[in-house]
Amino acid sequence: MGGIDAPSALAGGGTNAVGRMLGLLGDEWTLLIAQQAMLGARRYSDFGARLPISHSVLSARLQVLSADALLSRRVYQTNPLRAEYQLTARGRGLWPVLLSIWEWERHWVPMHAADLPSMHHGLCGRDFAPSLCCGSCGEAVTAKDVVAQWGPSGSWPRSAPAGATRRRSGRQRVQAGLFPETMSIFGNRWSAALLVGAFLGIARFTDFQAVLGAPPSVTAERLASLAASGVLTGAPRYQLTEKGRAFFPVLVLSLQWAQRWFLAPEGPAVLLTHEACGDAFVATLACDQCAEPLTGRDIAVIPVSGAARP
Repeated sequence: MGGIDAPSALAGGGTNAVGRMLGLLGDEWTLLIAQQAMLGARRYSDFGARLPISHSVLSARLQVLSADALLSRRVYQTNPLRAEYQLTARGRGLWPVLLSIWEWERHWVPMHAADLPSMHHGLCGRDFAPSLCCGSCGEAVTAKDVVAQWGPSGSWPRSAPAGATRRRSGRQRVQAGLFPETMSIFGNRWSAALLVGAFLGIARFTDFQAVLGAPPSVTAERLASLAASGVLTGAPRYQLTEKGRAFFPVLVLSLQWAQRWFLAPEGPAVLLTHEACGDAFVATLACDQCAEPLTGRDIAVIPVSGAARP
């Protein structure tokens, strides 16, 4: 498949779209750099000024995001060499994920909600909250309304997080950007994988360990972290809380994005069905004020000092 805005073909029998999603989006800097690109950052200096990120980490992430076609690198000066990074269609396609993260943080992280900007819907002229809906019947949905099963390329071994980046050191591990609690949950590829497992009904440590294959120490530490954040209950059964179930839009929109842009030759990794209408579930977001479907071009971020489009 040619062209920067064409989907990527995955190797048969290898890591599927779930593994690619967990590896890419289960990294805090990927989400934060994409977020800032949507808010207008283009040049290396823009990202460096907006994020508490070291030069080595920023350079590495920009290389990865360019290699994975979320950003397009364009040299605008040769002596010295300078480049700018623009979102591709693949990168712009993350806006529903980031919008759902904003909504989750607004409702479930009260001490942080005051710092979040408002979201304004250009079609109806009102501030809004996104509502997750079925693209077939238009009804609002929650995790309880959607049935998931493995597709032709789906299995736990093939869904193991695959990423080209390393976690930040303890010295660098600071909260950054608009979504600090999401970064502590979804901004770690193994936390994200454990959360996916919880949505699929896994609850015991031994079961998480068996299907995910993460080191036992990592599994224990990440489960404890998810329980401490209130997303899962504690041992011996790590079950989703109401706060955890509310994270469903973030996960399902991330999966949908991944299965749009990373294609396995066997077919999709996960098949989703909306129980109420019986159709394949395609997630859409609607404005809770006017009920119209949301598009990225109709949404404006309204910070304290002005407005910027995502």
